[in-house]
Amino acid sequence: MNKTELVAAISEKTELSKKDSESALKAFVDVVSEQLQNGEKVQLVGFGTFEVSKRDAREGRNPLTGKKMNIPACSVPKFKAGKALKDQVNA
Repeated sequence: MNKTELVAAISEKTELSKKDSESALKAFVDVVSEQLQNGEKVQLVGFGTFEVSKRDAREGRNPLTGKKMNIPACSVPKFKAGKALKDQVNA
């Protein structure tokens, strides 16, 4: 499912216009992104948690040449599914 299909599905379920559904989806993505950027986590009980994970600097290898290279430390967004979502997927 891509963004257009998701907007259409939200519109159908909520009886909102596609324009309003797209605005709601954009607002959701913007708010979650801003919170993660500020180091906060977003927890939706029953669905899951969006959070930021820190990766330490490490040494890796270039897969083409085999040459060693340094990979800098970074922060990565992470999603952990909630129990209700896991149960629904496995039902």
